[in-house]
Amino acid sequence: MEQLNVGIIGYGFMGRTHSNAYRKVNNFFDVPYRPVLKTICGLDAGEAEAFAARWGFESHTTDWKSVIEDESIGVVDICVPNNLHKEIAIAAAQAGKAIVCEKPLALNTDQAREMVDAVEAAGVPNLVSFNYRRVPAVTLAKQIIDEGKLGKIFHYRAVFLQDWTISADVPQGGDATWRLDVKAAGSGVTGDLLAHCIDTAIWHNGPVADVNAMTETFIKERVHAETGKAEPVGIDDACAFMCHFANGSLGTFESTRYARGHKALYTFEINGEHASIRWDLHDLHRLEYFDHGDEGRVRGWRSVHVTDHGGDQPYMDKWWVPGLQIGYAESFVHQTADFLTAMGSGEPCGPTFRDALETQKVCDAVLASAAQGQWVTIGD
Repeated sequence: MEQLNVGIIGYGFMGRTHSNAYRKVNNFFDVPYRPVLKTICGLDAGEAEAFAARWGFESHTTDWKSVIEDESIGVVDICVPNNLHKEIAIAAAQAGKAIVCEKPLALNTDQAREMVDAVEAAGVPNLVSFNYRRVPAVTLAKQIIDEGKLGKIFHYRAVFLQDWTISADVPQGGDATWRLDVKAAGSGVTGDLLAHCIDTAIWHNGPVADVNAMTETFIKERVHAETGKAEPVGIDDACAFMCHFANGSLGTFESTRYARGHKALYTFEINGEHASIRWDLHDLHRLEYFDHGDEGRVRGWRSVHVTDHGGDQPYMDKWWVPGLQIGYAESFVHQTADFLTAMGSGEPCGPTFRDALETQKVCDAVLASAAQGQWVTIGD
């Protein structure tokens, strides 16, 4: 099996999930490469060294350019704040590296287009880490939809709720709260949480045609962690939008970090002519399914426990025994397995940068609609 050296840039939450996936993938999946954790890169040398020791990296650095310049590294994995994605990804593409990039792809559509152009000009494998696609129940939903079991789709609704920024004492900026700093994040819940919902929706239900949105920033000023001064907050704390899909169905989406009691409530429901499906991240190994074709006296919502083997339920025959579920971390293992397999075959592995560009367009249209107070069409 060929060794594939990996350089990960960023050692935060996502750096941990990606590192874990590279470490585990060969234990469970037959892939054409054996990933080796070659270099971890982060801002603080001491923290990078400690991370390298904990996760088994061969080396550590504070200079991301040295990761790009290392000819032994085949995959550059970008797990840093959104404002850094473009420069690193373009440099990695020009150096001929395969690239995995955390979501959202960029700060805005213009940056995303530059990144797409770079990876396509270089011809390098590329993937954006919308990991929820690879939760087995979510993948099963995709298969059910593609088989036509729902029939014509009428409605797609998604919600992603959190509550961690309600206190005015939470700062913006810095290593821990960069997601509240518009310069680092680009947007708030739209690019952070709704981007997941939008990616999954497009994957399940096709392109979004237009949107009508509203946003709110509940706390107008926060102390910046780096300056110690109160500064205006530029990100959206909450967002809700309606949309038309190109297939004629209607969509409703809502996200907030101000839903007291919800740490990560992500749900979607899809209603079709013949059947409906729904999923809840809090019960991620289950897919709820309603089929109007069932006999009337037993017709009703059923809860499908997505843990079976034999290939009918995605990914699960690689894990334990039927009936034993897996969790959040394993979605990244699936993502890594699919990416390495695609690298071996020369096929693309979605969501590619180009796929993620479509999500970026919708995010930008949502923010534009909220600012303008009108419907906005998704551009080319």
